[in-house]
Amino acid sequence: MEKMGKVPGWLERLLMPKLNEISGEIKAIHTRIDGVEKEVASLRSEMMTKFESVDRRFEAVESRLDSIEARLPVMEKMAEFEARLTDCVAF
Repeated sequence: MEKMGKVPGWLERLLMPKLNEISGEIKAIHTRIDGVEKEVASLRSEMMTKFESVDRRFEAVESRLDSIEARLPVMEKMAEFEARLTDCVAF
């Protein structure tokens, strides 16, 4: 029975340094994970900013295309008018 009382102290002396080492390593891993999470959040924010910039460029191009598209019927009518005018002058 005396040996049973000494075993926990022996185990504690043997295991506590290892448990403290493991605890320190876990804390270090958590710190690194926190750093990675912050970096990922920063990269996400940067990518969102870039995507928003690209979206604005597409909107500008779309606006220009809409403007050109609105002018096409007028340009077609002008071309028809010029063709008729050329035909009339040729006579």
